[in-house]
Amino acid sequence: MRLVTIKLRQKMIKKFTIITLILSILSITAFPALGNNDETNYLIPGHGYTVDYYKSFGEPVIRASITGNPELSRGETVDLQIIIANCGVIEGFKRLNVNQNRIPDSAEEKLAEAEMEEEKECTTAKDIKAVLVSETEYIEVEPTASLQIVEELETGYTANLRYTIKIDSEAPAGSYELLLPLNYQYQANVRTTTADIINLGLTDTRYVREYRTKAETLKIPISIENKPKLKVTNVSGNLAQGESKAIEITYKNTGEGVAKDALARIIVMSPLSTEKSIVRLGDIEPGEEKIARFVISADQDALVKNYGINSEIKYIDEDGETSFSENMKVSIHLEASEKKFSITGVAVILIVLIALYQIINVYRKRNKNNENVSGDLNE
Repeated sequence: MRLVTIKLRQKMIKKFTIITLILSILSITAFPALGNNDETNYLIPGHGYTVDYYKSFGEPVIRASITGNPELSRGETVDLQIIIANCGVIEGFKRLNVNQNRIPDSAEEKLAEAEMEEEKECTTAKDIKAVLVSETEYIEVEPTASLQIVEELETGYTANLRYTIKIDSEAPAGSYELLLPLNYQYQANVRTTTADIINLGLTDTRYVREYRTKAETLKIPISIENKPKLKVTNVSGNLAQGESKAIEITYKNTGEGVAKDALARIIVMSPLSTEKSIVRLGDIEPGEEKIARFVISADQDALVKNYGINSEIKYIDEDGETSFSENMKVSIHLEASEKKFSITGVAVILIVLIALYQIINVYRKRNKNNENVSGDLNE
C-alpha cells in the first residue's frame, strides 16, 4: 500500500512539473514592447533612445475562489467555476533624476507626468494561463479543458474560469485542495522615447514598455460531504415458480454519516410481484448493517433464471433533508417448482377413472346378456 502511495505521489509531481514547464514555454520571461501604435513596428529602441522618469512600485496580486458551494458529493461530475480577482495595488512612485537638455523644464515635467500615468498599468495582469491540477486519485480534472486563458485582468476586476471535475464514488469525506498554477505577464517599467527615435523611423512611438513573467500556484479548497453510502452486502433466499418466498436483503452503511429513519424499497416487475415493497430499517449508523425482509411471488410460468430487481433506500441526512441512495441491483434466483397434484388434477383423474369404470361395467353387462340369449337359443 505504501509503495502504491509513493508511486501515485511521484506521478502527481511529474504531472505538475510538466504542466509548469508547458506554462513557462507558453510565456516569455521578460520582453520590451513599444507604446502607442507599436503593433506594426518590429524595431525596439534601446536605452539610448529612451529616458526613464519614474519607477513604479506595484504588481498584480491574483486571488481565487469557487463560485457556489465548495462541498461536493461522491460520484458526481461537477462543472466547477472559479473566480480569479486582481487585488494588486500601486504602493508608490519614485522620481528618477533625468534631464533632457534640448527640452524646457516645463515640457519635460509634462512628459514625466505622462509617463507616471502609463506606469499605473503595472498592476494589470496580461495573458493569464491557468491550469487546474488535482493531487489526489479521488478527484479527476477533465484534461481537455484544464487550460484556461484570460487575455487581460486589470486591478479591481475579476474573470471566470470553468473546469470539469469528477469525484470518485469511493472518495472519503473530508477536505481537499486543488492546485491552480498561474503564469502571466505584467508591466515592469515604462520608458519615454526621446527625439532621437526619429532616426529609427519610429515617429509615432512614445513609450517602450518592459514586461516580466510571474508564475504562482493558488490553492482551491473543496470538500466532499460527510454523508451515508449504502450498498447491498448479502441476499439470502430463492424464489420458486408459482409460490411466494421470503427474501432477506442486507444493507450496509459504508459512509461517514448516519442514514436516519431509513426505508428500504424494491421495485419488481412481471413475472414477479410483491404486496409490500417498502420495509422500515430505522437509523443506520456508519459501518452498521440492517436486514430487510420482502415476500416476493413468482408466476407459475416464470422462466427459471436469475432475476435482477432494483432497490434504493430513502433516509434523512444530517441536515434534516430527505435523500435517496444510489440505485442498487439485487440478483435473486428463481427455481422450478416441485411437481404436485393439484385438486383440479385429482378431480380430472377421478372423472376419468369413473368413466372407465362405467364403460367396463356396461361392457360386462352387455357380454352377460349376450351369453344369456345364446343359452336360451340352444335350449
